Amino acid sequence: MITIYVTFKNKTEAKKIASVLLKKKLIACATFYPIESIFWWKGRINQAKEYAGLFTTTDNRWNSVKTEIKKIHSYDVPCIKKSNSTATKEYEQWVISVTTK
Repeated sequence: MITIYVTFKNKTEAKKIASVLLKKKLIACATFYPIESIFWWKGRINQAKEYAGLFTTTDNRWNSVKTEIKKIHSYDVPCIKKSNSTATKEYEQWVISVTTK
């Protein structure tokens, strides 16, 4: 099981992309929260209010999720990071069951 961390320009975009991923059964669930970011972009330090999303899925869905996000995300270089996760057996089974086509 993996957790994919993605940042978005706003809540609307975060929910839109999560909905696409859910409908395609690429993720089991998504969680969002507002964040403030500071980062280098085009030779300058920038600050932004953004939304972060955590997507839960299986490792074999990683490439498909990453590809789908890149297709519809508004950023030129979206932050898309994968972390391996462990959870209870029951939760992992649920994730597998809802992401299997």
